[in-house]
Amino acid sequence: MLEQTSEITFKIKMDENQIPEHIQWVASDSEEKGLCDAVFLTIWDKKEKNTLRIDLWTKDMMVDDMQIFFHQMMLSMSDTYARATGDSKISAEMKEFALQMGHKMGIIKPNEE
Repeated sequence: MLEQTSEITFKIKMDENQIPEHIQWVASDSEEKGLCDAVFLTIWDKKEKNTLRIDLWTKDMMVDDMQIFFHQMMLSMSDTYARATGDSKISAEMKEFALQMGHKMGIIKPNEE
């Protein structure tokens, strides 16, 4: 069987204070690439049973955009959790929390959902 590998690369341009100015990404097996304003990457260390994380955002990332980003990540995590575990009950609770969070942050208006 032919072994297939893929590589995702992030290039971070920092200012003189080591604050990200630009974040560029590219995937070796996709034509998709580009600039982004935030990256949250989590890595599971099975041996240590610990989550490692890299969270970066550019100094141009606005608070309003960060709130939307977090809200969308929470919704995505609930879907991923359901696919990974089959636990639709906890997934639904996560989604409900994300919706409540969206309302409190003003991302979701009272008549939307």
